[in-house]
Amino acid sequence: MEVKIGVQHAPREIVLESGQSADEVERVVADALAGKAPLLSLTDEHGRKVLVPSERLAYVEIGQPTARRVGFSTI
Repeated sequence: MEVKIGVQHAPREIVLESGQSADEVERVVADALAGKAPLLSLTDEHGRKVLVPSERLAYVEIGQPTARRVGFSTI
């Protein structure tokens, strides 16, 4: 699952592939935005943690990764 995180006053967004479901990611983001957690904490597919202060979140996009085409085909 692809997750894009926009951080205030940062020129680039954070993009990570997470093994968590969309519902799990949405719950963690909602808790961070509600003030229940001081940090948004997500783990990517390689086991690395991404921590973002909750007050610095600009947006979070939760989506499916795009399928990559491999090989040749005729049109």
